[in-house]
Formats: sequence, structure tokens, C-alpha cells
Amino acid sequence: MTLMTRRTALKLGAAGAGLLVAAQPASALVRITVTGGNFVPLPIAVPDFASSDPAFGREIADIVRANLRRSGLFAVADASNLPQQVGSVSAAPDFAAWRASGSDALVMGQVERLGNVEASVRVWDTQAAEQVVGKSYSATSDRYRRVAHKVSDAIYTSLTGEDGYFDTRIVYVAESGPKANRIKRLAIMDQDGANPQYLTAGRALALTPRFSPNGQMLTYMNFEDGNPQVYLLDMASGRQQSIGAFGQMTFSPRFSPDGGQIIFSVEQGGTTNLYLMPTSGGRPAQLTSGSAIDTAASFSPDGSRIVFESDRGGSQQLYVMGAGGGGAQRISYGDASYSTPVWSPKGDLIAFTKQSGGQFHIGTMNPDGSSERILVSSYHAEGPTWAPNGRVIMYFSDPGGNSGPQLYSVDVWGRNQQQIPTESFASDPAWSPILA
Repeated sequence: MTLMTRRTALKLGAAGAGLLVAAQPASALVRITVTGGNFVPLPIAVPDFASSDPAFGREIADIVRANLRRSGLFAVADASNLPQQVGSVSAAPDFAAWRASGSDALVMGQVERLGNVEASVRVWDTQAAEQVVGKSYSATSDRYRRVAHKVSDAIYTSLTGEDGYFDTRIVYVAESGPKANRIKRLAIMDQDGANPQYLTAGRALALTPRFSPNGQMLTYMNFEDGNPQVYLLDMASGRQQSIGAFGQMTFSPRFSPDGGQIIFSVEQGGTTNLYLMPTSGGRPAQLTSGSAIDTAASFSPDGSRIVFESDRGGSQQLYVMGAGGGGAQRISYGDASYSTPVWSPKGDLIAFTKQSGGQFHIGTMNPDGSSERILVSSYHAEGPTWAPNGRVIMYFSDPGGNSGPQLYSVDVWGRNQQQIPTESFASDPAWSPILA
């Protein structure tokens, strides 16, 4: 992860942190590459956005402030203690006043709601007294929150060197009713929990939703006919259809990186194997064979490899093979069960669920199985999904008893764990790509 701030170099803890200072253009802050999680967040100030409707300007700024704060990379100053309560994009800031307030970076914005929502933002380096980035955005009035998320992404990218992830959505399984007879239907919301909507009616059990790479379709497991079968759901029309019946059960679907194929598991005659078929339909190709249970497949970002879970070695472990099937290499070891592997969008890590010592763990490892890192441990936690920038993981956790599962996020260093608000109990999250 890269953070850009002169003060960060002095604030980083020595343990687990490697630093590389790279030369940058005069208009950019110093970039520091952090290879460990011991650092102090960047101090940043975000005054209310200027607007003919001050309440609206404050609301947009509040969304931006919440996004940055929730990322764990920014220490957002208390808005009530700022040298200037309302920002201005038309004039240079009083850098001396902002430096005195302790802010290394400053965001000035303006937003108007006149038919469409129009917004402008400028990000400043207060130490160098120079602009880092300036951008403008437009959206229809019913999507005004997206403007705030796009602004947040611009700030995040300009001050970290990484892609943002705020202008995204989460699809998940919304759970309601008594614990012994839960209604489980698909729901979708913004990444911060806002704008929840239901996608299925709840007449049939729905599980494991997954986005297509363009975010326009979902694939999931549907119990409409009693046995689980893989379905497709068109996000624009709401139309749903089965991909076909290829065994007693089909489940655990996921799209290929180009969206042209779906990989899924087929249970037939007591064995479970992986199959691949075109999204448009057709006859599936069998990728694995044998008496083992092979499931939960996930492609590498370049589409050349697949990671999956299998009990072929006597216990539930993770394996990697070529996208066309064939010899698979085990990558997880130890006295534990591994499941739900998901390849990072950056290709550098694989997230997984691990069961050991009477607990569940969410962790990451390199694609060859090295450098395993446990991020979260609890009574029950599983189902990791990656933010599109590959630096944050969402999962679900259930404390047991009469309660139910909730969504949580954590960064790749195991820091900044937090609950994501939902209207109901929630499980099986999947993170969308950046919205178009």
C-alpha cells in the first residue's frame, strides 16, 4: 500500500514496515511505500462543500469524511475545529492556517443540485502549498451519493497511489425471520450500507451471489425447485434464469475475469467436480474428476489459473490449477481446514476461510501458499470478498446464540476491522467492481 505524506515517514512504527521514498512531480506529495501495517493515518481536513444549499454541501462532505475515515488510512479532522468551515474551490487556501491545524492534506469542494448534481473538488498538499488534484463530477439528482463516492475515490487515489473503492456496491444474502427458519433473499446496497434494495422475493432460498466483471449480472445458487441450481440474474431487467440442470445439484458459481464463462460445482452420484461453461449457455466442460469434493473455485485476475477447495488429500485444503483443468497443486498446509478461496483483483494474494483451534479465521496467503496471514479470528467468520482495489476484505461473522450474521470489513494488514450496517442479518457478501 502506498501512502503519501512527509509526516508519515516519522510516524511509522519500525516493526513490520518497509519504506521506499520515490521521487514525485513537484505537485505531488512524497510517496512512501508501506509494506507493513504499522503506520499512523494521514491527517486530512474536509470542510463542508460550498453550495447554495448549505445542508446539501454538508451532507456531501459528511459522506466523503465517512468514506475516508472508514478506510483507516486517513485521520479526518473534526469539522467543528477547522480554520474554515466551508470550502472554496475558487481560491488558494491559507496554507499557514491549515498547517497550524495539523492537516497534511486538505479537500475543498463545491456542489450544486440544479437538475443534475454538479461537483468540483481540489485536493491540496498543505506542506508544499500546492494542488495535488482537481476534478469535476456530474450525476443525476437521485444518484447524488455517487458524486460523494467518486470524490472520495479521487482523494484516495491522489493521496495513496492506489485505486479507490468507494463508488461500489455490495450484494449479499439478507436474512430475516426465526433462526430455525430464516428467509434468505438477495439484497444490494452501496459499500457504506446506504440504499439497500432487495433483488429476490424470498420465496426460495438464495445463496452465494457473485458479480460479473462488468457489474451487470449476478450468478448465485437458487433453491427454487428444491435442489440448489446455479442461476443468472440480469441487474437491469431483474430477469432470472437457470443455467441448466447438470446433476443432482449445481452450486458455488463464479464468473471468469472476462465475464464470458461461469465456473461452478456439480454434485452427481456422491462426487463433486468443477465445470466451466459459457455465460451464454451451452454444454459445460468438466475440469476435475474423481471421488473428492471440489468446489468454491475462483479465477486469477488474468484468467490463467483457478484456486479451489478440495478434500482430495483427506482434509479440506486449497489447490491451484490451470484454467483448463489438469494437475492441481496444493497450497495450504497445517492442522486446519481451508475453504472459500478468492483471488485478489491485484493477483498478489488469495483470501480464505480457515477453521482451527475451535475458531474460524479470515486470512490471506500468496498464490503459492507462502506468507499466510490471519486477519480476523472469531467464533464464526467466513466468506471473504475483495474490494476492487485489492486492499480491503469484507466477510460475514455470526456471534452465535439467538443472534445472526453481520457484515464486516478489514484491511489486508488485519487493521481497521469494522461492522458494515445492514437492515437485517446479512451473509455471503460480494463486492462489485467500480461502477461505470
